[in-house]
Amino acid sequence: MILDLAMVTVDCADPRRLAAFWCEALGIRVEHDWGEFLVLTPAREGGVRLGFQRVPEERAGKNRLHLDLATPDPQGEVARLRGLGAEVVAEHEAPGMRWTVLTDPEGNEFCVGAGD
Repeated sequence: MILDLAMVTVDCADPRRLAAFWCEALGIRVEHDWGEFLVLTPAREGGVRLGFQRVPEERAGKNRLHLDLATPDPQGEVARLRGLGAEVVAEHEAPGMRWTVLTDPEGNEFCVGAGD
């Protein structure tokens, strides 16, 4: 059996609003818009798509799955993402690693750390 990770889907209250944030954050675009469900293009050929689907219930507690984003300029990207509406939750450091936890406009956590 062979399985490939094709898409990560985020449950949310406002798929278009959240898709707009992530399009700006990642420099990608909406590939499909079915109103209640939007799919974003992958960042690169063969990459993983992001989906945003409307759900009736509010998010409760910390999300059980989050995105880890890597960049050669973590401080610059965190500042840019804050300008787009993200909020900083925490800063963490471990031997050889440093990352920032942020939330998107609906409160979903994601991390930004150093990487190539």
